[in-house]
Amino acid sequence: MKKKFKFIDLFCGLGGFHVALSKLGGTCVFASDIDSDCRQVYKDNFGLEPHGDITKVDEKDIPAHDVLCAGFPCQAFSKAGKREGMTDPRGTLFFDVIRIVEHHKPSYLMLENVRNLVGHDDGNTWRVVKEHLRALGYVFPDEPIIFSPHMLGIPQFRERVFILCQRKDVARRNLQIKKPLTKPECHAEQILLTSDDTTPDISRYTLSNTELKVLDLWNEFIRGVKPPLPTFPVWTEEFREVNRCTSLENLPAWKRNIILRNRALYDRNKPFIDAWLKRCAACSAFAGAKAKLEWQSGENAKPNMWENILQFRPSGVRVKRPTYFPALVAITQTSIVGSLRRRLTPRETARLQSFPDSYKLHPNDRIAYRQLGNSVNVEVVQFFARQLLKSVA
Repeated sequence: MKKKFKFIDLFCGLGGFHVALSKLGGTCVFASDIDSDCRQVYKDNFGLEPHGDITKVDEKDIPAHDVLCAGFPCQAFSKAGKREGMTDPRGTLFFDVIRIVEHHKPSYLMLENVRNLVGHDDGNTWRVVKEHLRALGYVFPDEPIIFSPHMLGIPQFRERVFILCQRKDVARRNLQIKKPLTKPECHAEQILLTSDDTTPDISRYTLSNTELKVLDLWNEFIRGVKPPLPTFPVWTEEFREVNRCTSLENLPAWKRNIILRNRALYDRNKPFIDAWLKRCAACSAFAGAKAKLEWQSGENAKPNMWENILQFRPSGVRVKRPTYFPALVAITQTSIVGSLRRRLTPRETARLQSFPDSYKLHPNDRIAYRQLGNSVNVEVVQFFARQLLKSVA
């Protein structure tokens, strides 16, 4: 029989910590999130209405608890943000975690953040986090745990930092947080909806004719160029003779290298690329980021866009092998399943974060994608919670 324990869920989002710890016998006694949409979805699923802005909550009003969970906001540390760290107001929310910990002194802390927390500000941010937690009497590995769902066989590459703490007086000396010894095989098909699943009109997620045309053009390119396939960013603007008059001297070395490799690619394939560019010119959508390609399936991969995972990104059309999906993000870059010629549905995206199909998602797809991109992965949390909370769970 599972031993009962109480936990709080700070910056709770969709409640990934809640789902995981509830399965281990935990009861959530307090939750908070500043986002009203998240609070509504959380209430719809758990019957508990989270508080709003944690900075306005008096720590004395938070119920006693055994475990504090906090996926504290990551924008201040993420590579996608400005990376201002502890000088950013969102970064200072870590100190709201600290004031709650200082008052309640829970037995265990489960903290999660983006991978960039480790190296941010030349390691100073991690040093500040460690110093504050240890000053309050907590023990944890000297180096944070970096982990991704694909290490558990879940088809998503999403490296995150986990800081798993025990209060000194309850700490088990032999606690060693272990990662799997082997990485299970992953395949994108694991989380896809089947004919047995009930789903809204799936045609809503099918690619538009314009998107199909752009990707078909790139498929022609991949199939037509001489091997090996280009593993560097392909910039079609560098295929035009007029750009060769531009000096490269003042460009950064990385950019100069990409341009030179593109020009060499063109020279090796000039007749084919010239004819291909004429077909591209007839497609008005083939411009900007859609006129760039990031082939990340390997130089010896089978040259077929439609057998891979695709994304329209600001840096270009990105192509990855169909083993696991790239990390979900809060901004809209929803992955495309090439073989199905459609984007992932919100339900499939929820499966990538290990939420059960019974979980009620926000009815607005845009909001649901954003919330899932910000969420912790349920199975990853449960994997670590079983080890950390062995004395209570």
